[in-house]
Amino acid sequence: VPWCLMMSLTLSRGCLLDLPWEDILVPHILCHLPLQQLLSLQRVSKSFQSLIQLYLANMRCFDSSQIGPAIPRAAFVNLLKDNEVLQQLALQNCSDWLTDRELLPVIGQNHHLHHIQLKGCAQLSRHALVAISLSCPNLRRISLAHCEWVDSLSLRSLADHCKALEAVDLTACRQLKDEAICYLVQKCSRLKSLSLAVNANVGDAAVEEIAKCCPELEHLDLTGCLRVKNDSIRVLAEYCPKLRSLKVKHCHNVAESSLSILRSRGVELDVEPPLQRALVLLQDVVGFAPFINLQI
Repeated sequence: VPWCLMMSLTLSRGCLLDLPWEDILVPHILCHLPLQQLLSLQRVSKSFQSLIQLYLANMRCFDSSQIGPAIPRAAFVNLLKDNEVLQQLALQNCSDWLTDRELLPVIGQNHHLHHIQLKGCAQLSRHALVAISLSCPNLRRISLAHCEWVDSLSLRSLADHCKALEAVDLTACRQLKDEAICYLVQKCSRLKSLSLAVNANVGDAAVEEIAKCCPELEHLDLTGCLRVKNDSIRVLAEYCPKLRSLKVKHCHNVAESSLSILRSRGVELDVEPPLQRALVLLQDVVGFAPFINLQI
């Protein structure tokens, strides 16, 4: 519903508010408007304020980016204080204001969450992840990228209570070592997507356990995992027939001898074959790609 149409409806003798709120307005009209515009609509009248509060209490998806780069702490608390039906919560890059104090009440009253995005929320603590694991048994996707407060104990809690996980992003969670990752994948064998990028503590033991425990795995990001070597990549190729993409850029101990197995299966890799890489470098230097007889 275009914003101009909504505004025209608000001025048409209150006819919009005459429609059934819970059956028509909330599920079929308001859900098509950006959250920021809905919040502005509260200022039209007390009736509209009540309508928007009803919408917020029944909202299934909350994405902080719809409001703007700097949502006030008090506004966040007020927006979700009555909501107990959230299914998706996206609070990426709210590090300036989001702490356990604001997040834990929202998690504690929403037991239907299946997608949670906390990328870059640096002021939270391990208690946030424990609360998520205890309150959200149906959780399927969670991003904890650049949340360095994630430790092995909180990750164990997540693994113990959220067995339906399909996608986990642990990019730059630098406290985590092989043992914690092994425990996660042993408990969460349905994983299809996992990122362990930018973690120098992750090595072959974790990758081999991922391969053996997660036969449904489709995407694995090992960017910058300096301890990963060829042997674990070969195990990955053997045990993960559904693998579609693998990122191993800056994994200096991973060579084409192991990647070629995956490459031949059509797995998308973020590093080029040695010959292709050499041709690209040569072209950058001399300005053209030389003719090479590959049959020699």
